[in-house]
Amino acid sequence: MNIFKKIFVISLLSIQINAEPLSLEILEVSMFDSYKVTKQLPGKLYAVQQSKVAFQIGGKIQTIKVDIGDRVEKGSVLAELDNREILANLNQVDAKYKLAEQLLERFKDLKAQGHISIQELDKAKSDFAVAKSQQDFYKVKFEQTKILAPFNGLIQSRYLDEGTVVNAGLPILEILDSEKVEAHVAMPLSLVDKISLQESYSFNLNGNKVLGTLKRLSPMSLGGSNNRLAIFEFNTFFVPGAVINLELEVYENARGTWIPIKALSQSDGGLWTVYTLDRSNKIIKELVEVIYYEGTNAFVSGTLKDGDRVVKGGAAKVIEGQLIK
Repeated sequence: MNIFKKIFVISLLSIQINAEPLSLEILEVSMFDSYKVTKQLPGKLYAVQQSKVAFQIGGKIQTIKVDIGDRVEKGSVLAELDNREILANLNQVDAKYKLAEQLLERFKDLKAQGHISIQELDKAKSDFAVAKSQQDFYKVKFEQTKILAPFNGLIQSRYLDEGTVVNAGLPILEILDSEKVEAHVAMPLSLVDKISLQESYSFNLNGNKVLGTLKRLSPMSLGGSNNRLAIFEFNTFFVPGAVINLELEVYENARGTWIPIKALSQSDGGLWTVYTLDRSNKIIKELVEVIYYEGTNAFVSGTLKDGDRVVKGGAAKVIEGQLIK
C-alpha cells in the first residue's frame, strides 16, 4: 500500500548531554477524504448445472455405463434399459412402413394411368401416414431406453444397479456440470450498490486468488434478513460445496490519513498519540482517532495535516518537546 509521500531515515543528535546519536524514520503523510476497506464475505460453491437423470419409460435396467466420479461428455450414453421388446416392435413397424411406401408409389402410378380411383389412392396415402407415425412412435420409445448426458459433467451419485426394474422418472444417476461453478454470497444491503452485474470480483479459495463474475442478484432479501443473494460465476471448475470468500474492496468517506501502527501510542479517552516534527525539528504530540486497521497501517483522523512529518516508533523513540538537531 503506497500511502506516504516520502519515507526517509535521519540520524540526529538529541540535545541531551552525552546522548548517543538518535536514528529516526520520518514519514511525510498526505490527507485523504476516504479510505479503502476490504470486506470478507463468505460464500458457497455450487454446480451451475446439476441434474438427477432418469428413464422416460419404465423397464429393466440392462446396463449402467458410468460410476461415481466419472467424467462424461454431453450426449454420451450413461445407462440403458432392456430394449428387446421395443426393438422387435420397431422392426415390425419398419417393415410395415416400407410396404406402405411401396404401395403408395405404385398407386400413384396406377392413378396416373387411370387404373384406380382417387379414393383408392387416398386410402394408400392414409395407410402410409399411419405406418410412418407408428415408426416414429417406436423410434422415440427406442431412444427412451437410453439415458444421455445432458451436459459435460461429473457423476455425483449412482442410485441403482443393473437388473433393477424401474418406473419412469425414478432417478438413476446425478450429474454435475464439470466446466463451471457459481458462488452464492449473502450480500448486505449496505453493499449492494457497491457491486455491478457482469463485473469481475476477487475471491479467496483455499489461499488462492480467483475471479468470479456477478451474474445475478436476487430482487428480495433472504428469509427476512438484510441480505440479498448474489450469484457469481467462475469459468474454472472447483469442487462444489467448498467455502469461498469474496474480497470486496469498498471506499468509506472519512477525512484522515494512513500511518504505520508502530507510530501510534495509546492515550486517554480512546484516543491515540502520534509524534511529529515541526519546522524547528521539535517533537510535537498529536491526538488521533483510529478509524480502520489494515495490515501494519491504520487510517486515523485528528489534528494531523498534509505534509506533517510523523515519527515511526512513537513514544518508544522520542518524547514530547524534544528538540532534534
